[in-house]
Amino acid sequence: MNIRNIRRFLILLFALALLPTGSLAQGKGQGKGKGKGHSDQGDDDRSGKPPVFADHDRDLIVKYYQGGSSGLPPGLAKRGGHLPPGLERQLERNGTLPPGLQKKLQPFPPELERQLPPCPPSYQRGIIGAHIVVFNRSTRLIVDVVKNVVVTR
Repeated sequence: MNIRNIRRFLILLFALALLPTGSLAQGKGQGKGKGKGHSDQGDDDRSGKPPVFADHDRDLIVKYYQGGSSGLPPGLAKRGGHLPPGLERQLERNGTLPPGLQKKLQPFPPELERQLPPCPPSYQRGIIGAHIVVFNRSTRLIVDVVKNVVVTR
């Protein structure tokens, strides 16, 4: 009878040891995905807000392009920096960069980049036609646009 009580006690103890681990494991699971891209803080930006051009940034950009050459490729320079109408309509805030615009993306001037606040690692500034954009590198989501700034003379 003494051995029977010990067995019951051990079984009860083992059952109690398993109960809390099952209930604690139900917190934030990864679900059916592989655990990628599900951070609580959004993209790699720790503040939770994507970078946008402030009024001061827009003023710096306009002053920069009023002072000299545009640096546009020859095909766009002939058009005054304007994109074809179909691509022009696709360039808007909170839209995505379609493949046609990805091909026309020009690098942002380094001397102007140094004057602006740095972008988070997952974002990039660029020039598309006569417009300046900030977009997410991985999702190609356009976060902000400054339109009709880059012009040729």
